[in-house]
This record gives sequence, C-alpha cells and structure tokens, in this order.
Amino acid sequence: MKNFQEEIYGEKIADIYDAWYATIDPRMIHVLTRYAQGGKALELGIGTGRVALPLQKCGIALFGIDASPAMVAKLNAKAGGETIPVHMGSFTEIPFEEKFDVIYVVFNTIFALISQEEQTRCFQAVADHLKPNGVFVVEAFVPDLGRFSGGQTVRAVELESQGVRLDVSMLDIANQVISSQHVSITEDGIKLIPVKIRYIWPAEMDLIARLAGMRLAKRWSGWDEAPFNSSSGKHISIYELS
Repeated sequence: MKNFQEEIYGEKIADIYDAWYATIDPRMIHVLTRYAQGGKALELGIGTGRVALPLQKCGIALFGIDASPAMVAKLNAKAGGETIPVHMGSFTEIPFEEKFDVIYVVFNTIFALISQEEQTRCFQAVADHLKPNGVFVVEAFVPDLGRFSGGQTVRAVELESQGVRLDVSMLDIANQVISSQHVSITEDGIKLIPVKIRYIWPAEMDLIARLAGMRLAKRWSGWDEAPFNSSSGKHISIYELS
C-alpha cells in the first residue's frame, strides 16, 4: 500500500467510527480507572474519546495524542472532550511535561506504528513519562497468520439487507506488516478505509519494553483478567518500570 500515512485511517473513518464501534467493554474502564488511581492518564490514539471520556467521568485527568484531526474534532464536539489536552501527531513521541499514573493504548492501536523502530521509540517515550509506580497498558491481538492463504484474506464483517462490510488484507510476513482495506458497500456507493499495521508478537513486545527500561508485570487474555494462554486471541499487557 503506497503513500500510506498514519492519519489516513482516522481521516477516512471518523464520520462512522462511533457507529461502527459503538460498544466498549466496561471492564476496560474499570481496569484503567484502577491503575489511574484518581491521577493522570494518557491515551495513545485517543480518537473520538470513547475510552477517555468515560475515564474522565471517573475523576481522572485525561491527556491524549492522535494523528487524525477529524477524529479529534469528533472528540472535541462531545461533552467534556474539549477540556482534554490533545497533541496532534505520532505517539512515537510524548510532548507533555507531565508524568502519568497510567499510559494506555487499546484496540490494537500500538500496531499503527508500522516499523519496529517507531514502536521502540514509543515504548521509550512511555517509560520516560511514567510516574515511579505508573504502568503502561497495551491491548493487542495475538497474530494469527493461519487466517491468510497465499498471503491474503477476504473476510465478511457484517452482512445486512442494505449493504455489506468486508475486510480485504495482504500480508508482508518478512516485515510483519498487514495492509488492509475496510470496504463498505451500500446502495449509496462504496467506501474504502485503508489501514496498515505492523503486528508485534507478545515476546517481541516484552523485549521492546525491556529495552525501554520496563518489565511485564501482568498479562491477561481479556479485560476480565483471565490468564493468558496459548489459545488467547488477544492480550492485555501491563508494563511497569524496571
């Protein structure tokens, strides 16, 4: 996928993002609130605020970073959204002077950094901005290369009488990169939402964290805090300063 920029996904999906992803696991809010301890939290990829705003209602001081002006415009239009300081740009760097009780990146957004170098810079920036007892919380899928055939896959996400949503993806296994199009086909036309990610294996993520001066404290298979195991499709990883 040529000429892909980090902000393209957010700019293309902003107008329908909250409709497509309307629900959120309340246990996520519970876990993040617990780790924030009533202090300060930073969301990497804050988007439209569907996580940040519920945390704000719990008395937590929220900060955010995002690359998409369209997504942040949606956040600012919501009650309380305009009070959250948001830096526009890549979360390979954290420009805030504050130290945080919790920094978090959810919904696989850590994979939006499409090189190992960028991902390593992100972890280092996080380590530099955590309070001594602070934690970095990452929600990410466990790569499943078995779903690809010949380095590609087409999957139906939603099928309705008025339209269909498809995910069309190609795999670059050498660079751990997946290039995709979310395709929405309705009677009104076709909408294409491109996305490009670099997936990280859990063990690789732990090593990147160690290089940044952090260590894995806990890993669950979901927000219910169930143990992570070989059948887990995703992981919630909690890192703390070494």
